[in-house]
Amino acid sequence: MKEIVIILAEIVNNIHDLLIDMLGLHMSDKQLHFWIIGIIGMVTFFIVYFFFKLIEKMKWSTAITSFIYTFTVMVVLVFAIELQQAITNRGNMEFADAVMGLWGFIVLFLIYAVSAVLIYFLFKVFKKKK
Repeated sequence: MKEIVIILAEIVNNIHDLLIDMLGLHMSDKQLHFWIIGIIGMVTFFIVYFFFKLIEKMKWSTAITSFIYTFTVMVVLVFAIELQQAITNRGNMEFADAVMGLWGFIVLFLIYAVSAVLIYFLFKVFKKKK
């Protein structure tokens, strides 16, 4: 996990150097962050907006949207915990730990989803019999 963070930091540093040296953009870090994060944020927004509009037309759109949002929060939380372990030297910072934590959420969510669908169809069947 620590190696992945170091590799990602190296990639960001290389992009930073490319923008400053090769393209001749002489900006402060604050200006560079303003433009790069702003552009990445807007591109992400339009992609997410497109997919959420598609999801909105589906039967259980609220549940799907809730899952996506919760999964996103869980990814941030899992990596924050792993980074905290690296900073404080309490536990091992491993990518496998993060993946297992996310699998825990996915498995428990699947148990919930299957149960909810079964209950939904049982109610539908019993309602028809009345």
